[in-house]
Amino acid sequence: MSWRATVLTLFPEMFPGPLGHSLAGRALREGRWALSALDIRGFAADRHRTVDDAPFGGGPGMVMRPDVVDAACAAALAEGPAERPLIYLTPRGRLLDQALVRDLAAGPGLILLCGRYEGVDQRVVEARGMIELSIGDYVLSGGEPAALVLLDACVRLLPGVMGAGAASAEEESHGAAGLLEYPHYTRPAEWQGRRVPEVLLSGHHAEVARWRRAESERITRERRPDLWSRRDRNDAAEGGIAGHPAAA
Repeated sequence: MSWRATVLTLFPEMFPGPLGHSLAGRALREGRWALSALDIRGFAADRHRTVDDAPFGGGPGMVMRPDVVDAACAAALAEGPAERPLIYLTPRGRLLDQALVRDLAAGPGLILLCGRYEGVDQRVVEARGMIELSIGDYVLSGGEPAALVLLDACVRLLPGVMGAGAASAEEESHGAAGLLEYPHYTRPAEWQGRRVPEVLLSGHHAEVARWRRAESERITRERRPDLWSRRDRNDAAEGGIAGHPAAA
């Protein structure tokens, strides 16, 4: 069975969206993964298809009802496989990183709940044992854009999706080394007075590898000190690694 994603949303027409194009779209057509989008409104019990109500305790906005969301979750789980994690996309969730993406891509698939309004009643989140997940420290109008991001990150790691580029997947940003990616260059060797670094023209593969590693480390230190500090902590725990001693 192919890797299967089910999205619970008030806007099923947003899917597959960009996932219907490029690598993800080709893999979808080839059956390397499957996608269904279930309209949460279809699980409302009243003729108005009501999915939300005012929050207890007062306050602005509306909250998605637990009974409606639970019925949608049950339908998604019935699609199978039952082992798929149920993920609620919310700004308060665990921050998505590449390590988690690899774990999710290695499983049977995902069920993604896209919240709207002020969010989802906490009782259904707890009752269903949902994983709360965020793609960044900012607020979106709903969980659908976040679902597209998460699915794209996972699908590209599925067997056969990357094709000839599979070997380079772990060298990209946030790869196995925990570093941001080094700069890339192509022809022409000089453009608007700017030359490609000479080491990349040397044909010396070991020197090129060292330059790329040094650039990745420099960029990570400058732009993502949080990632660099995490590497320092990991290295200190492991006793340091060659070329990058643990921080004092």
